[in-house]
Amino acid sequence: MQQDSENATSDREPMQNGEAMSPDVQDSKGPAEDEESRGPVPSAPPLESTPCPRPKLVFHTQLAHGSPTGRIHGFTNVRELYAKIAEVFNISASEILFCTLNSHKVDMQKLLGGQIGLEDFIFAHVRGETKEVEVIKTEDALGLTITDNGAGYAFIKRIKEDSTIDRIKTVCVGDHIEAVNDQSIVGCRHYEVAKMLKEQTRGTPFTLRLVEPKKAFDMIGQRTRAPKSSEGKMVSGKETLRLRTKGSATVEEIPSECEDKAIGKVDDLLESYMGIRDLELATTIVEAGKNKQNPDDFAEALDSVLGDFGFPDVFLFEVWGALGDIKNGRI
Repeated sequence: MQQDSENATSDREPMQNGEAMSPDVQDSKGPAEDEESRGPVPSAPPLESTPCPRPKLVFHTQLAHGSPTGRIHGFTNVRELYAKIAEVFNISASEILFCTLNSHKVDMQKLLGGQIGLEDFIFAHVRGETKEVEVIKTEDALGLTITDNGAGYAFIKRIKEDSTIDRIKTVCVGDHIEAVNDQSIVGCRHYEVAKMLKEQTRGTPFTLRLVEPKKAFDMIGQRTRAPKSSEGKMVSGKETLRLRTKGSATVEEIPSECEDKAIGKVDDLLESYMGIRDLELATTIVEAGKNKQNPDDFAEALDSVLGDFGFPDVFLFEVWGALGDIKNGRI
């Protein structure tokens, strides 16, 4: 369009008294008239300045057990992300258990949470074999940490060493918990599944139906445990795509060192009090605590965005104290 505009201008004669003296223009006006008889010359409406849209964000993806590389874009939350991946590889979105960033392995440090670095490579882990295990609860805690994929699947993020679950060698990190005592829990959030497992009667057997991620040949036989530190930390790029459960995705700066430390601490507290880990949830909690002057204001802000979780008061006070310690440099 700009080239056309330049060509039209170059066909005209030099300007005289502010009017182009092109013969074509003169003919189009008809007989010469003085300014008064012509009346006011209509003027074009002012051009409205439109913001320049951000360039389309395109991410590369593969199936973790092996596939060609696909390209995806145009998603604003995890469900839409899974749908885009499924479309590229001609599978059902319900086959995707979770995604990792920059690693095809079942590595909980690389688990996709609420943020994707703009240079991150996405690996989708799909359903593999189904297995059933019988569990007898010999102590209050099973030794499981649960998270979910944001699209209805809860899975095991951590197994505590020497715990009840650790002694069942067929149960692995990354296994999706599909049912408890034949009751499907697909669609339940991680905290609901953790509560259900905690309520199992001590000494009474119960069954877990698990679905493990499909493995490539170099992954068979692995039984991984995620280390505690640096979970989900972004290492590439200066910006991330923030995926939200409600609302549109936004491109944001990577959290500062202080914010990153606060998110990690809140994630640790979620595991201690609720048996779950969730970096997106921890990030939302930290954001709710910004610029709050006291724990009551913080609790009210948290209730407005995460009221369904029903966090216990002792957890809220622990989080508020931790946020204050980090802000003041005590942690």
